[in-house]
Amino acid sequence: MKRFIFILVILINTLPCLTVAGQKDPARNPVIWADVPDMSIVRVGDTYYMSSTTMHMSPGVPIMKSEDLINWSIVNYAYNTLGDNDELNLTDGKNAYGRGSWASCIRYHDDTYYVSTFSSTTNKTYIWSTKDIEKGPWKEISFSPSFHDHTLVFDDDGRVYLIYGNKKLTLIELNADLSGVKPGGTNQVIIENASAPSGPDSGLGEGSQLFRVNGVYYLFNITWPRGGMRTVVVHRADRLTGPWEGKLVFQNLGVAQGGMIDTPDGKWFAYLFRDYGSVGRIPYIVPMTWENGWPVIGSDGKVPEKLDLPPGKGPIPGIVASDEFKRKKEDSPLPPVWQWNHNPDNTLWSVTRRKGFLRLTTGRIDTLFTQARNTLTQRTLGPECSGSTLIDVSHMKEGDYAGLALLQKKFGIVGVEYSNGVRSVVMINAQSGSPEKVESVPLTQKKVYLKAECDFTDRRDIAYFYYSLDGKTWKSIGNQLKMEYSMPHFMGYRYGLFSYATLEPGGFVDFDWFHISNERTENK
Repeated sequence: MKRFIFILVILINTLPCLTVAGQKDPARNPVIWADVPDMSIVRVGDTYYMSSTTMHMSPGVPIMKSEDLINWSIVNYAYNTLGDNDELNLTDGKNAYGRGSWASCIRYHDDTYYVSTFSSTTNKTYIWSTKDIEKGPWKEISFSPSFHDHTLVFDDDGRVYLIYGNKKLTLIELNADLSGVKPGGTNQVIIENASAPSGPDSGLGEGSQLFRVNGVYYLFNITWPRGGMRTVVVHRADRLTGPWEGKLVFQNLGVAQGGMIDTPDGKWFAYLFRDYGSVGRIPYIVPMTWENGWPVIGSDGKVPEKLDLPPGKGPIPGIVASDEFKRKKEDSPLPPVWQWNHNPDNTLWSVTRRKGFLRLTTGRIDTLFTQARNTLTQRTLGPECSGSTLIDVSHMKEGDYAGLALLQKKFGIVGVEYSNGVRSVVMINAQSGSPEKVESVPLTQKKVYLKAECDFTDRRDIAYFYYSLDGKTWKSIGNQLKMEYSMPHFMGYRYGLFSYATLEPGGFVDFDWFHISNERTENK
């Protein structure tokens, strides 16, 4: 009996600890610690859909899905390729880095989803529509000119508009079928200086997103006061044509640009993003209330770390994912976590020519990694991440380079070079702006494991490179890459699987798998 009482006392004392340990952590900011900028979100019933910017990547304008504003998965893209020109195809020495398609707008109207964007590369405005946002098909409409950072507006009177611009914001009416600007339709400046509420020396005044709540129009924009931080300004009006009054509504940590969304149970949140060094521009969800007809963003004016929303499960496998390259007949050739750097040449890659492998074949001569076609990419993750692959290099040709890269203007590579009849594992560092071969190790076998790891903690922005001959013992190679978010690329660092020729096309390499983790594994 005494023994039973003793055990019972232990269990009673232990239960509170077990309960606390079993509790799930609340949702936390940032919601996605990866490059998902220029978000636009719409709620349809209990489901949220978000579009974002991926510029020169193909397919483009990712569509992400969530049931709770916290856990997101890529389910589709608005387009496969934006156009067919030298810039988008990485041909004739041209490229579309930092351009391609920019800030998109997602809307739901009359049982139809609409996604619009614009491109300085093609000088066009694009509007895609579909009844099934997750499976398509999409109908595309495009017209000139390219309307910068526009928001698509379906008004109650059945007319359709865009609001666009930087500082000076213009309302322009579209044809009823969205085919272009309506001749003789509304075309007027509605706000002379969208950045004015944040101070006389503020820049930007762009990223327009329009919402209507209780009959009032609310227009969100980002501004940047001189010497200050990225700031949210909102204008409101009873009519689209104005008059509009503006107010600085949020300024904390540089978290800005986006809009607002409500939940089925009546809560309000702002969705915004933050520049966070070389990992890119990362999304935040911030609580929002209403006061005197104005949105009030933040908890006591601050971005909270914790949110009263379901716990986050992390961005794997919804935003990034490992891939064994094993496909069933009904599978898509590539899951939506993958994007090509610029338009791919679809004749030169395959996941079926060798079962369970991604094959990249060279089709032309290139001299620089960033100008090579068919680099297959995924986002990197903060605060830390590790990406690795196993590559079969037995069919490389003289002058070929292939392997694993961290893609940005100042890139880093761990890969294989075939030169003078010898294959070597190399580490190439372009931190200076020009690629430098830092270390080369002769390779006498046909397969090699490659790994690149990133540390974005507190904007440390350091990358490390490794190789292994057996997949168990990893050896550091080369030096550290000080990663830098450079404006010419305008994108956070991405993992890239690549192969290109410098002397003779026709060689190929086979990638057995790609694994990604949200922690540094180093020599594990």
